[in-house]
Amino acid sequence: MKVRTLLCGLAICSLGASAQTEVNPYVPGATVEGVTYYLPRTALRLTVVAEKQVYTPGEFGKYADRYLRLANVSLEGYTHWSIKSIEMAPYGVPDPQKAYSIQLKKRTVAPLVGLTPDGIILSINTEGQEDPLPAIPKESDAHKHLNPRDYMTQEILSAGSSAKTAELTAEEIYDIRDSRTSLIKGEADNMPKDGEQLKLMLDQLSTQEEALTQLFKGTVDTSTEVFTIELTPTELTDRMILFRFSEKLGVVDNDDLAGEPIYLSLKDMKTLPQPVEDEKAAKKKSKMEEGVYYNVPERIAVDVFSASKEFCKGEYPMGQFGQVEVLSDVLFDKKNTTQVTFYSSNGSIKQLTDTGEEK
Repeated sequence: MKVRTLLCGLAICSLGASAQTEVNPYVPGATVEGVTYYLPRTALRLTVVAEKQVYTPGEFGKYADRYLRLANVSLEGYTHWSIKSIEMAPYGVPDPQKAYSIQLKKRTVAPLVGLTPDGIILSINTEGQEDPLPAIPKESDAHKHLNPRDYMTQEILSAGSSAKTAELTAEEIYDIRDSRTSLIKGEADNMPKDGEQLKLMLDQLSTQEEALTQLFKGTVDTSTEVFTIELTPTELTDRMILFRFSEKLGVVDNDDLAGEPIYLSLKDMKTLPQPVEDEKAAKKKSKMEEGVYYNVPERIAVDVFSASKEFCKGEYPMGQFGQVEVLSDVLFDKKNTTQVTFYSSNGSIKQLTDTGEEK
């Protein structure tokens, strides 16, 4: 995703030689001209890789046991889905309840403020990078099968009935196996001159056998499909239905009882201390309300599972479950070139460098 960087001025207040930041909650229609930024909520992108297998019975399936001793060959086609993997990745979305404005006024210090395209704050006085999302796996198509008739002899093609065609095809398969065995043992009438030619001949025989055998065994077309689910948690949960999955239909609607429920749980790890009422701290913080707001996120344990299997789990700092704190406006006056970068996925401070040098 592209990151846009804005050059803007932080407002100067008439407090002697000190030029201070003025950051206030954004109020549509009431906030003066300025650069508006958001703190993020932490959203989750879940990538589901599902495998689809489609079985098509062979034309001579009913003769498989009689001629090739292939037992339990199904004469009915079917489709079978399975979940190969589920991966989670956090990313940030603007929190409309945490919108703030950096006011633009005359005689500004003019720091760099980096924002994502969605307006989430990334950096001040330096370049920031948006937290990258991993690439989504590519889907794969089913393997193209061989055409058995390309490997049939003239005798097989001219057979008068299905039963006779199956019998002659089975005989051809046995002849191919005999030829391969003779080559491997070095007993063939026309032995290849070198190992490379031997490998080529063996590969050709295997291809012929595979093409003809699928007339009895049938074919299985295997492909993978990728589904993405994006959600922004707003409350904790022990067992929320994320989606339903059917072995016959794949991903289905949440109200479709044909699918087995896949659950999501969100558990507060309680890594942050509980807020305490402290008059001195509150008074000090009230003087910083014109500073830069940032998130102190809470760590949330996320688990994706079904009744019989756990697919993935992880712990992620989530801005919406944490607290909002303020960086003092003193850090951004004329006497300082404080550089700050933020995590775009949760709004916490990634790095803070206070050079203390004049601009």
